[in-house]
Amino acid sequence: SDASISIEEIARKAKELGYSYIAICDHSQSAKYARGVEVERLKHKWQEIKQLNTKISGITILSGTEVDILADGTLDYPDEILAQMDIVVAAIHSGFKQRVTERLIAAMQNPYVNIIAHPTGRLISKREGYEVDLDAVLRVAAQTGTALEINAYYDRLDLSDVNARRAADMGIKLAINTDAHLLEHFRMMRLGVGVARRAWLEPKDVLNTWPLEKIRQFCQQKWQKLK
Repeated sequence: SDASISIEEIARKAKELGYSYIAICDHSQSAKYARGVEVERLKHKWQEIKQLNTKISGITILSGTEVDILADGTLDYPDEILAQMDIVVAAIHSGFKQRVTERLIAAMQNPYVNIIAHPTGRLISKREGYEVDLDAVLRVAAQTGTALEINAYYDRLDLSDVNARRAADMGIKLAINTDAHLLEHFRMMRLGVGVARRAWLEPKDVLNTWPLEKIRQFCQQKWQKLK
């Protein structure tokens, strides 16, 4: 949403790097600081993705969002919009001292939320993490079948290796995401992989080591469980 690169450029770069799929997860409409995407613009992006999937061979582009978890625990798009996406990432980007644990739990209880991004909210050397009961978050992630992110961006690395290991021990799946806003940010993936290795994660623990159809099944299982 706040990048100067096109979806086609992103997809072609991902293909060049050997990816077989990539999710486009723009910030949602309330994220004005990041040119968050309102519903009508989102629908145009879906059409663009559909066209690009017929144009570019060898890679599948998934429609997604990084939807804001608002101060009252609701999500920044209604369920009828979230239901049309291939994958939904939810995150807190404001109100860092406002009922963070309850908001994260509410988001995970939504059947369309597949991944919680940067779950502790830390920014290395800039900001401590949220005031969050991580034990409670992990329990609900396990109960609901919600994956947690290892954000690979160099000043996040969130979850940490220790917390990623805790999550995996509880049967929670992880997703290593670059948080890329520029093509050069793809290189952050190696930092996220480093976190996963230090956590002794295996391919079975990490969503984006799986074939695409298995990820689709993972998302569908949560919807069937909670709907």
